[in-house]
Amino acid sequence: MDTAGPTVLAATLAAATVLGLLWRRAQGRFRAPGRSAAPAAGAAAGGDTREEGSTTVADTADGSVVLDAGDLGSALGERATLVQFSSAFCQPCRATRRVLEEVSGMVDGVAHVEIDAEAHLGLVRRLDILRTPTVLVLDSRGAVVRRASGQPRTADVIAAIGAAVP
Repeated sequence: MDTAGPTVLAATLAAATVLGLLWRRAQGRFRAPGRSAAPAAGAAAGGDTREEGSTTVADTADGSVVLDAGDLGSALGERATLVQFSSAFCQPCRATRRVLEEVSGMVDGVAHVEIDAEAHLGLVRRLDILRTPTVLVLDSRGAVVRRASGQPRTADVIAAIGAAVP
């Protein structure tokens, strides 16, 4: 009797289950931002500013990305800003919006800005936004300090704000 077929099927199902559980665990978890784009040739030591379509994005010498009110279409929060990239038919985006609005209402000086990813493709590409919802936590000067893909939990959002607020 040939047992290779059922053995391969069982191994494939086990591997898919483990990968699915790992993927699910990572959803909505905040992490420190990675460097999403290489610096432009001849960039100054203090950082550089580049035009990205209609968006100006500043890179600092430490590699962090800084956004301003012009990039977001809204004023930065006094202490921190929660930036949500959404799309029209994204169901988790609606739940994420409710969580971020709740947190920004609870914590003084924190603003919530929602950006339509489809309408701001230059910024999406520049920030390496691969899916919606993606949430960026900005400090008071607009530097990205944390990011999460997927729907975050309220406690995780509050903890991420703690990384942005001195």
